[in-house]
Parts: sequence; C-alpha cells; structure tokens
Amino acid sequence: MEIIAIAALGFFAVGYFILGGADIGVGMLLPFLGRDAAERRVGIAAIAPFFLGNEVWLVATAGILIGGFPVLEGALLSSLFPVVIMLLAGWVIRDMGLWLRGRETGRIWWGLCDGAIVLGSWAVALSWGWMFAGLLAGIIDRPVTGPGAGLAAVGIAALFAVHGLAFAALRLAGTQRERARRLSGESGEVRTFILTSAAMAVPVLAVGARLPLAESAADAATLAFLVPVLVVLTPLLVAAQGWVWWLFRHRVDRPSYL
Repeated sequence: MEIIAIAALGFFAVGYFILGGADIGVGMLLPFLGRDAAERRVGIAAIAPFFLGNEVWLVATAGILIGGFPVLEGALLSSLFPVVIMLLAGWVIRDMGLWLRGRETGRIWWGLCDGAIVLGSWAVALSWGWMFAGLLAGIIDRPVTGPGAGLAAVGIAALFAVHGLAFAALRLAGTQRERARRLSGESGEVRTFILTSAAMAVPVLAVGARLPLAESAADAATLAFLVPVLVVLTPLLVAAQGWVWWLFRHRVDRPSYL
C-alpha cells in the first residue's frame, strides 16, 4: 500500500508540473508572446481550456500528501509556511487576472489584469523554486536562504518559462507561434515539448527521492481506504484530461471567453 501511495503522489505531482507548468510558463512570458492587448488575449486563449483542469492535479497531489503522509504534510506546511503563502498568493493573483480580464474593457483594466497574470505566474514559479531549493538539499524544517537558494529558485522558474514557450509553440498560430517556436527551432515543436516535459519531471522526482515518504506514510487502515479510491479516480482524471486535450487540440488564433 505504501508503494502505491508513493507512486500515486509522484504521478500527480509530475502531472501537475508538466500540465500546470505549461500554463504558468505561458503566463510568465505573456508580454513576450503578446505585444499588445489583443495578442495577449490570444495568448491567454491558448491556456484557457486547460488551466483549471491542470490545477486539479495540484489539488489531488495535496490531497494524497495530506491523507497518505500526514506527518510529512504537517512538517512541510509549518516549516515552509512563508513559501506556501507566497505560492498561494501567486496562484490567487494569477487566476484573478485570468478570470477578470474579459469582464471589463479598457487598456488600464487589461493592463492591470495582464500584470496580475504575469506577476502571479512568476510568483508561483519562484515559490516552487524556493521550496525545491531546500527540499533538494534535504532541508525540510525551514525555508533556505542565500545565493544558492536564489539561483535554484531562478533556475526552476526558468524551466517553467521554457516549458511554457514549448506549449505556446504547440497552441498558437502566426506571428505568436513564430515567437514561441524560437526555442524549438528545427527540432520540432512536439519533440521540444516532450523534452521540456521530461525536464519538468526531473526536479519533482528528485525531491520525492529526498523526502522521507516511506517513513511518514499513514497507518495501514488509512492507506487501505485511500489507495482503492486512488485506483478508481486516477483513470477517470487521466481520461478527462485526455478528452480536454483532444477537444482543444487545434491551434488558437482568436480570443476566447477569458
């Protein structure tokens, strides 16, 4: 049961960083992908069908951590509280910008919402980088500080940005696609996205290898309840995600509802 719970935790965590990392990266580079308000709205349309579904993977990861590894979850939440607050604030600010942008018109309003999307996306990416800087070093009792932590945070954030460019190259068309596909060049957009997805998975798996997951797993009775639920729900979530990707597989060249 412990092995299945650990595997499920890793699966959903990697899934979030690959899927959610793509829309976060697009948000980080929104001013580059869209040079005016109209282009930025098209850039937002590239992630509009996906970002809420992608966040479900983070919620599922948190749920497994809370239910299957409560001791570790409590230790991480209390010791990394400043990082978690920064992460949640960035998440709320970004989603607020996405939801509110299309509710009003005017350059000032659009500028404020676009700024919220960019600022929130960078805050989320840097928060994960800051958190991973300590976890990769085996430090789980406090947020790490210093130049090394800063470099790690920036490095992880840069990985989000590169992954977002790869995703934008798959989703956008015309001039915006050409801007995004400077990363992929002649190697192909699909291949580049696969490579950046693999790169996003590496730090997640490395962190998992450093955490004391087996030692902090819940008792057998709790896992006996949790694991069958995961076995039932995981295929449904994967199927729903696949259906959404298939439904919105075409390139975006016009604004959406956001």
